[in-house]
Amino acid sequence: MAADHPLVRLETLALIGIGGFAGSNLRYFAAGLLPEIQAVVLVNALGCFALGGLVYEAEYAGLVGSRSRIVFTTGFLSSLTTYSTFAIQSALAPEPLSFVAIVAGNYGLGFVSVLASRALARRLRDGSGPTAGGETA
Repeated sequence: MAADHPLVRLETLALIGIGGFAGSNLRYFAAGLLPEIQAVVLVNALGCFALGGLVYEAEYAGLVGSRSRIVFTTGFLSSLTTYSTFAIQSALAPEPLSFVAIVAGNYGLGFVSVLASRALARRLRDGSGPTAGGETA
């Protein structure tokens, strides 16, 4: 069956929907365990780590299939992470120090998480160097 066949596209959309369902429910669960700001920082940092890991894994090791990667990046991780809530929390911060902490926590931990997942993906590499045509999410 050709990759552009309607049933293949429908299957991909269904898998993305399942991933999205799981990611949004995990975010909701995290929000029930922690205070709202900490929950958002946590899911955003973990999402950055996982997204960076999947993107760099594609470049360095290529162990995860492209369809699986789409389900996890477009479905699960896009529903787990939440830029909109982060933006609202930043705009409603009661004082400048809270604003700085929210922004630094989300961007700082997100960036560090991507760098950490890149280091991990490099360790998965078999020593042959980057593969040609790595994917981006």
